[in-house]
Amino acid sequence: MDELSIEKQKELLANIALHRDKSSFAVIFSHFSPKVRIYGLKYLKQEAVAMELVQETMMKVWRKAHLFDGSKGAASTWIYTIMRNLCFDMLRKQQSSREDNYSDDLWPIFEERLASHTDEQANATLSDELLVYIETLPEAQQVVVKEIYLNQRSHQDVADQLGVPVGTIKSRLRLGLQKLRGQLENSDD
Repeated sequence: MDELSIEKQKELLANIALHRDKSSFAVIFSHFSPKVRIYGLKYLKQEAVAMELVQETMMKVWRKAHLFDGSKGAASTWIYTIMRNLCFDMLRKQQSSREDNYSDDLWPIFEERLASHTDEQANATLSDELLVYIETLPEAQQVVVKEIYLNQRSHQDVADQLGVPVGTIKSRLRLGLQKLRGQLENSDD
């Protein structure tokens, strides 16, 4: 069954909601999972993550079928809304994870350079070298990088101090760290 009519979709969701009907769920799953996967690949860019979106979406359809109200819209609209919300959540997690990794990426570069120094020499060299690179950043990024990494302040504290949203602080930090990484990699030449 390639296409499901709007009425058939509503009927299948009602069967899932009222009777926990696995065969109705199988039909819904077979119909919608390829569409959810394609959407996931478009926005999440990885097969494994797209398949996770399929699983999460279809599990939520199974668990929440009783919340579907056919008088308010089509079943496909309800399922795609679940899918989009889950996709946004996954994208937010990916972005947050990426931001956390930028600073982690800098330290191996420094460690390579400082391997021949004693711990005390390495710390002094690291601080001096890092300050030189930070000074080359645009002023807004300099302030954020210094406050968060050198003064150990939280994103929220820096946002409050500067009177800007936390998202702006995170963006400035991400851009600053990307530039620092680029400078460090290029200075090895």
